[in-house]
Amino acid sequence: MRIVDARALEIVSDAVDEVNKIKGSAGRAWDEASEFDSQKDKQQFRQYEAACDRVKNFYKEQHEKQTMEFNLKIRANFKKTVRARMGIWEAVEMLDTLVDDSDPDTSVSQIEHLLQTAEAIRRDGKPEWMQVAGLVHDLGKLLYLFGSEGQWDVVGDTFVVGCKFSDKIIYPETFEGNPDIRDPVYSTEYGVYQAHCGLDNVMLSWGHDEYLYHVLKNQSTLPEDALHMIRYHSFYPWHREGAYQHLTNANDQRALQAVRAFNPYDLYSKSDDPVDPEVLKPYYHGLIEKFFPAIIEW
Repeated sequence: MRIVDARALEIVSDAVDEVNKIKGSAGRAWDEASEFDSQKDKQQFRQYEAACDRVKNFYKEQHEKQTMEFNLKIRANFKKTVRARMGIWEAVEMLDTLVDDSDPDTSVSQIEHLLQTAEAIRRDGKPEWMQVAGLVHDLGKLLYLFGSEGQWDVVGDTFVVGCKFSDKIIYPETFEGNPDIRDPVYSTEYGVYQAHCGLDNVMLSWGHDEYLYHVLKNQSTLPEDALHMIRYHSFYPWHREGAYQHLTNANDQRALQAVRAFNPYDLYSKSDDPVDPEVLKPYYHGLIEKFFPAIIEW
């Protein structure tokens, strides 16, 4: 396993989150509005412009390098490579080596953020499968430890590749350096896709949530709604900005409902009271056993 600058990834990842916090707004069935954040002052987080310089530089690199060619290649590599064999809690502990002690909003570790997200969902009385989705949703960041090409193929908002890049994507002008914008097929409105083909049939830019979705979809008993939350929680051009209506179909409405129910817990739980992983470990071990095998191939 390579030596990585974990702080660099988390600095960028946290800045991306800050931009999404400021751009969005937070909204006892799982799909009801979240209650835990109703009294939070969302302006306490760093403001949009403060995060923009760092984030714009990150997105320029991401938007130039997330080509159709890269995404086809990385998926072929994913199918033939097992990066590690371990259980969910072991993966959580491994992710905990990615710590950013320069984040001005929070000094929580990765494991604390995952547990804060899960605990906020639990306090709102949401089902166990949604609590587990909160616990595991960022485990795809292990890609950075497994040997990603950089930060740009691990974190950041996701978008559809293989067709014209939507102007609803953050900093759309930074796609100018991506060769796909001059491709005779990939630069068209529908590209390689059919009208209303559904999100199951489009290719999203590769990152931590797309990776984790592909890891877990055949190695867990998580319901489809949980898999939607994992796969689409960074797909802001769609679930917040309303892009890709020409590609989505009626089946995607359930996914949209799921990810909108989940996102407040991810974005705003970092300001919650600290959690004690050792105290919570037995409870979440029990949930993990319900939804995952003892060993997962990563």
